[in-house]
Amino acid sequence: MTAPSTFGLSSEARNLHWLLTNLVEEVPGIQSVAVVSSDGLLLLSSDPGRNAGARERAGERPTGPRGSAADLATIVSGIGSLTIGAARLMDSGRVKHTMVAMEEGSLFVMSISDGSLLGVHGAADCDMSVVAYHMALFVGRAGHVMTPELRSELRQSLESESAGGAR
Repeated sequence: MTAPSTFGLSSEARNLHWLLTNLVEEVPGIQSVAVVSSDGLLLLSSDPGRNAGARERAGERPTGPRGSAADLATIVSGIGSLTIGAARLMDSGRVKHTMVAMEEGSLFVMSISDGSLLGVHGAADCDMSVVAYHMALFVGRAGHVMTPELRSELRQSLESESAGGAR
């Protein structure tokens, strides 16, 4: 993952960037990661371009969300909303996590304490239990700092990054 500029961010925001970078770099099989707010906005993401470049060097065909972290965020938000609705209809309490195993990959969605979601796109051969374990560690470490102020700061940081890249 190419680290986004964390200059000028609060220590909580820098810590979340660091946690996300470690999640992507240390857990085998993770393709991309997105943290999405409860209203579906992308707050934090890995750099899918780094993983695409690694696949091309290995001779693999590209997999995963088609173009951007926003695509993964959209998928995560949709699955999160669908499972929350299902849990309400079934009167089964809050959704803790969702795992989808596909022929060519896997998708994991885990709730963060404030209603935000952590979404991970994994390779088909990833160890689902290892990915889920490390996601739970991320949620445990990040959940208590996801305040409205931090969500706003992360969103503004992504918007300014996008504006800088569009120039």
